[in-house]
Amino acid sequence: MIIDENLLLENGAVYEDYPAKEIIYQIGDTPHFYFQIVRGTVELNNYHEDGKEFTLNILSAGQSIGESLLFGDKKYPMNAVAKTECKILKLAKSNFLSLISENREIMFNMFRHLSDRLFYKYMMLFNNSATEPCTKIRSLMDYYKECSRSQDQYTYAVPLTRQQIANLTGLRVETVIRAVKKMEQENLLKLEGRQILY
Repeated sequence: MIIDENLLLENGAVYEDYPAKEIIYQIGDTPHFYFQIVRGTVELNNYHEDGKEFTLNILSAGQSIGESLLFGDKKYPMNAVAKTECKILKLAKSNFLSLISENREIMFNMFRHLSDRLFYKYMMLFNNSATEPCTKIRSLMDYYKECSRSQDQYTYAVPLTRQQIANLTGLRVETVIRAVKKMEQENLLKLEGRQILY
C-alpha cells in the first residue's frame, strides 16, 4: 500500500465503489483526484485507430492509479477501467499534494513508487520492440514475478489471462497461446490447466 488508508481518510479521502467495466477516468479528463485501490483490479488502456485495445498496466489492491499526472497540468492520456468490482479511495488533488508535502516519508514512498512505474515503462518499451514473442512474454512475467515473494521456478502464479498478456505486449492472443506452449516445452514455465506457473 502506498499511503495508509486511515491517513487518506483523515485527509478527506472517501471510498467509492465501481462495478466491473465502469470507467474511473478516461482519456482527456483532467486529473483532480488521487485514487488508491482498496479492493479489485483496474486496467489502464488505450485503443488504436482500428479499435484494438492496448493495455498499459493492470493494477490491484494497494496500488494507485494515474498519480504521476497530479504533479503536472496534463490531461489523462489513458483510460482507467474497473476490470472487477472495485473499492477505491479517492482524495482531492489539493489534499493529496498537501499530504505529501507535509510528510517526508510519504513523499519518498511516492518517489519510490513512481520510480518503479518508470522502470516498468522503460522495460516494457524496450522489450515490446523485440520481434520474438517469447522475449516479450518472458519480460512481462519477469517483472510481475520480481514484484512478488515467489522467486523459485514454477512458484509464481501469473495473475494474467492470455488476452491480458496479449494486450500488455501488443501481441495477438493466438500468438500468446502458441508462445506460452513453446515456453512450456522449453521448461521456462509450467501450465496447470489455464494457470501459468513461472
